[in-house]
Order: sequence, then C-alpha cells, then structure tokens
Amino acid sequence: MSARNTGTVSPLAIMGILFFVFGFVTWLNGTLIPFLKLACQLESDVQAFFVTFSFYMAYFFLALPASAILRKTGYKNGMALGLVVMAIGSVVFIPAAYARSFPLFLLGLFIQGAGLALLQTASNPYISIIGPMESAAKRISIMGICNKVAGIVSPLVLGALILKNAGAIETQIIAEQNPLVKAGLLQQLADRVIMPYVVIAIVLLLLAIMISRSSLPEIATKEEPQTGSGSKQNVFQFPHLMLGVLCLFVYLGVEVLAGDAIGIYGNALGLPLDETKYFTSFTLFAMLAGYVVGIFAIPRLLSQQMALKISAILGVVFSVCIFFSSGYTAIIFIALLGLANALMWPVIFPLAIDGLGRFTQTGSALLIMGISGGALIPLFYTALKDSGLMSNNGAFLLCCLPAYLYILYYAQKGHKVGRSKKVRAVKPVAAVVSSM
Repeated sequence: MSARNTGTVSPLAIMGILFFVFGFVTWLNGTLIPFLKLACQLESDVQAFFVTFSFYMAYFFLALPASAILRKTGYKNGMALGLVVMAIGSVVFIPAAYARSFPLFLLGLFIQGAGLALLQTASNPYISIIGPMESAAKRISIMGICNKVAGIVSPLVLGALILKNAGAIETQIIAEQNPLVKAGLLQQLADRVIMPYVVIAIVLLLLAIMISRSSLPEIATKEEPQTGSGSKQNVFQFPHLMLGVLCLFVYLGVEVLAGDAIGIYGNALGLPLDETKYFTSFTLFAMLAGYVVGIFAIPRLLSQQMALKISAILGVVFSVCIFFSSGYTAIIFIALLGLANALMWPVIFPLAIDGLGRFTQTGSALLIMGISGGALIPLFYTALKDSGLMSNNGAFLLCCLPAYLYILYYAQKGHKVGRSKKVRAVKPVAAVVSSM
C-alpha cells in the first residue's frame, strides 16, 4: 500500500503534526542545557546534562505502563492523554522559573518525557504498521522530516528568546559582586523561559482536543502465525526484539550526543555561547537531509537493512574524524553524525517489532525504554570529559564508536536472530479502515 493511498493520507497528516510536536519539545533540551547551567548557576556540565537525563529516563520508567494504558485507551485516546501530560510538564516550568529551582525544572522535564513516552509508544508502531512493513522506514522518514524541521526551528526560536545576548549576560553575572544584584540578574534570565512554555502548554492542550476528536483509526493486531517452534508465550521470546532494544539504546545515546552535546563540545573548545546555542540546528539540518534520502531511496534503491548498514559505517567514519579533528572542523563532523543517524530509528524500530503480532504494543514499549540511552550515554560523555581521564575528543569517540559498531552488527545479523521466515503479523490500516 502506498502512502498516497486515500486510506492512509489523513492518518499520516495527523501523525505528521504529532511528530512535529515531538521534535519541537525534544530538541529544546539542547538550548535548555546552557540556559539552565547559567540561570541556576550549575557548577559542571555533568549537572547540566541532568536535563537530558531527566527527560529521557522518563521513557525507561513510563514505557511499559504506557503500553498498559494503550491497551485500555486505544491508540488515539492514548496519544491525546500523552499530550495532556506533556502540557502539565510544561506548566511546571512556571514555578520552576520563579523559584529558579533546578530540581523543579528537572521534574517538569521528567513529566514531559512521561507524556512523550506514551505518545511514542503509540505513534511509532502505528506508523510502522499503517502499511507494508518493507516500506515502514519510508513512512517513518516522512515523520522524521516533520520531527527534525521542528527540531531545527525550536532551538533557534528558544535560543533567540532565552539566550539573547547570552555572552554579555554571562559576563555581567560573573563580574557582579553584589549578591542581591546578581540574584536579580539571574531571576530576570530565568523569567525568560516562562512565556515560551505557557505557549507550548496551550498548544499541547489544543492538539490533545484535536486528536481526541479526529477520525484517526485504531489499528488491529493479531497473533503472528507460528511455524515449528510453537506459540510464543511472552515478548522476551523474540531475540531480534531484545537486540533491537539495545540497538535503540545505543543509537539514542549517539543521537543525543550529536544534537544536544554539540554545544557543550563547542564550549569545551572555547567557542562562545552566542555561537554554540545554534549548533543543535546544524545537526538537525544533516538529519533532515538523511530523511529526504530515505524517502526517495527506501525501498526503491536501498533495502532497510542496507540503509542501516551504510548509516552505521558513516557513523564509524565520522566518529574517527571527530577524534582527529579540532575547532570548527570537529563541529562539522559532529553535525554530520546527524546524517549518519537519520535513518537509524526509521529502520531499527520496524525491524525490531516486525512479527510480534499481539505483542506489538509491549514490544514497542520495550523499544521506547531504549530511549533511555539518550539519558545515560551523554551523561557518561560529560563525566569522562570533566574527570580529566581523557580528552574531549577521546570521550566522544569512546561513547560513539562502540555504539555504531553494534548498530552495524544489528543491521547485518542482529535483526534476523530467532526469526522465522514468515513475518507480518499485523493488519495494515487500509484493511482496518475498510472493515469499519
């Protein structure tokens, strides 16, 4: 079934809006890291990277409960509920800013991540099974464009609003000796985040209402046909899924490094905050280019597996180039990791959930738990960098190279482990729509 089929155009359009929202909220973290480090007077990059830790760890804790919720609410109502939870997390930023409380900011981020866990647990399998599995990467690539366009825009917008004249403000705060005046300057800076997050909360609530009232169809799944080995009793009996969870874990780690840590990497090189606040957008431009390639190449010119192999090899090459580079050259190679990363989620997710049948929602939840790699691997990078055990370049290479090598293994062999030759355990959405 083509994505142009009338049975899928409307659901794809609605999902495109959702993926735009995912990207806008998720990629704000790259701007929030230097902002909160300054506004909350954090002492190290390790502390600042608890921004990504709190956000992405929500996926680990909430993905399986999200799967249980979806079984009760269905996909559509579950997505609407996820948007409401995200709005609540955005509202928490208001008292956090007034109190200039870093823990309260982290709570808001965790709640936002919880809402996104519910949304992602529903939306990713929905896109994967809305049509033929062999073209799932193409559909997710279309969603990826929506996601990354929002990701490009969000740090530019938020950076312009909350980090305007950041270098001068940072210098003024450091130079100020009067504690009361300094506290006033910091409070003025913290207050800048209030209005953007009020607007975000309102938009999320309006979108939740739109989704709940939309004609978005439900997806029916059925147990996969079994051959020879007997019926599967639980989701852990699918080795290709378990390996896929680890694959998504390491992939998310390197994706967040390339997107959210690129600014910190630049700061470590001595580049000014007024420049590094825009670096996340460079990575997302590269990812956007990769998604465009995926739309036109998969499956016409490249199989999903071959696209993942090429992407992993590019990741290895760019990681090595970063290690042997410095200054803006290293920044360019980090941004190019966005190109290497672009097709990884669109390929890994459908490969991992293919053939799960009635275990699709639970398998999706386990994969969403893998997003916690975005919490742990960047934190590991900053801890290595700040410890003095190795150079900035060395810490980056140690975090990236093993990840890309494992992704290459999954593309070559891992996605086939334990698989029967007969796959396809779900009904495409066209069949569901035609029976409604």
